[in-house]
Amino acid sequence: MNRLIELFRNKYFVATAAFVVWMLFFDKNDVLSQYEFRHEVKDLREEKNFYQKETAQVKKDLKELSTNLKSAEKFAREKYFMKKDNEDIFVIIKEAPKK
Repeated sequence: MNRLIELFRNKYFVATAAFVVWMLFFDKNDVLSQYEFRHEVKDLREEKNFYQKETAQVKKDLKELSTNLKSAEKFAREKYFMKKDNEDIFVIIKEAPKK
């Protein structure tokens, strides 16, 4: 007990303890903020990877559509429901099973 009292009388210990408490809980960049920032950075990296993959896929599709006329026609028919004058299009939508 006496040793604990001597520890709190030491001005360097008190100053260091106050500094640590201030940095951990009251500072602008406290522990909770750092955790939130790291979580946000992780989410942004995942989002960046997703968009990079999507961009690569779109570039691949664009290259194929630019070089191959049959794939361009297939793309237009599937995505935009385009048809020739003498054709009819029937769109079939599958419904999810009801619970």
